[in-house]
Amino acid sequence: MLRNLATLFRYRGLIQSLVSRELKARYRGSALGFFWSFINPLMLLLVYSFVFSYVMPASKDERVAPFALFMFCGILPWTWFSSSLIESSGVLISGGNLIKKVLFPAEILPIVTVLSNMVHFFFGLVVLAGFLVYYQRPLSLTELAIFPLAVAIQLVLTLGFALLLSALTVHFRDLRDILSNLLTFWFFATPIIYPYFLFEDPANPGHEVWQAQLLKLNPFTHLAITYQEILFFNGPVGHLPWLLVLGVISIVFFFFGYFVFDRLRDTFAEEV
Repeated sequence: MLRNLATLFRYRGLIQSLVSRELKARYRGSALGFFWSFINPLMLLLVYSFVFSYVMPASKDERVAPFALFMFCGILPWTWFSSSLIESSGVLISGGNLIKKVLFPAEILPIVTVLSNMVHFFFGLVVLAGFLVYYQRPLSLTELAIFPLAVAIQLVLTLGFALLLSALTVHFRDLRDILSNLLTFWFFATPIIYPYFLFEDPANPGHEVWQAQLLKLNPFTHLAITYQEILFFNGPVGHLPWLLVLGVISIVFFFFGYFVFDRLRDTFAEEV
């Protein structure tokens, strides 16, 4: 397994080429091309702003105002995560012609999927940065230094899920349908459309209710809170210790996902 993992570095040129091809294919034939990578998150943020300002006004809690911007700080990385998992679940099946080539490393396909969605995440950050400036949300150097760490941990965690799901879906095709429903539940079980501090005990400020303990079992909770603390809230990134713990877990999970992928590798060509 480690030998196969080490050889991936030799294919970095191929990975870069496939990521570029994937990005070009996504907008091929459209008039605006890559500009949709900026327009889509911009429109999404404008829709959130309209809905939560006029259609269904959010809570008056000033700590999450403007609410649309607060929510967008969590939805942007969630979109990278969920899109990568959904696309990775079927990437080996759709890329069967490549897998059947003897010298082609199959793990490149889910890796390319995750990396291409990460590029779209970075495009969305440009739009988010503009609105942070508009709403006068300054970022400290400390927060900016932690942001790449959060992105790196999410990348490792997402790659672990992508490798695991892509390998298992080849044998269990129903996983793709289950995954869409599971991700819907996962989204609402993550403090993205609601702030984490709602789960503090009102009778004992600073103490959490039992629901908060359940939320901590969700790995994306720690990513969402970290992004919110970096990009939205003023003050130190208090969730950093939890992020570091998640970083260790993500590395272990990545190796587990790659282990399962490597064990099932020889069956891919036959099943797809």
